[in-house]
Amino acid sequence: MPGNVPIHPKPAGAARPRPARITPASLLTLEAYAKARKDFRAKVIAHKKARTVHLAEHLTLQFEDELTMRYQIQEMLRIERIFEEEGIRGEIDVYDPLVPDGSNLKATMLIEYEDADERKRALARLKGVEDRVWVAVDGHERVFAVADEDLDRETDEKTSSVHFLRFEFTPAMVAAVKHGAALAMGVDHPAMSASIAAVGSATRESLVRDFA
Repeated sequence: MPGNVPIHPKPAGAARPRPARITPASLLTLEAYAKARKDFRAKVIAHKKARTVHLAEHLTLQFEDELTMRYQIQEMLRIERIFEEEGIRGEIDVYDPLVPDGSNLKATMLIEYEDADERKRALARLKGVEDRVWVAVDGHERVFAVADEDLDRETDEKTSSVHFLRFEFTPAMVAAVKHGAALAMGVDHPAMSASIAAVGSATRESLVRDFA
């Protein structure tokens, strides 16, 4: 819905090979967040707009970064009334792994159908689709997603409506993007095939910052 910034299901904590990008010091207290929430939400909505790619009619990629994950954490702290340091660190451990680390893009993939029966049938047809989503830097081969690294979001019968994706790039690919190469995206699955030859300039500019 317009104006909404959805809170996604937790991706489950995983050991991080790098220091956390988000720390307790970078988060607002519950009281401070309550006062700042309206303006902060507006900032996140505007930020997410450029980072959302509607790849197919029913498939959307929401590319995550420090700001979007900090919002997720702040909202979870607010909803669950968490104010103790241990609980705060627990939320950071869950969401911080979805922050890009300079050599990758990370995204939440959403498969959306309004009708529950249609969604159930589609998820059965789309089993394995999360592994067939790709991003390509102009002049380089496609990079297929590494999906749901720390959990299994698929059953024998169907895929999930939400997946967490990582696209890992070589140094040459990163350099090309930073020098202006176009970014293409697509999905290559028997039940869903679509592609975008080049994402828009606002999206590209936002995603390039993930390679800092």
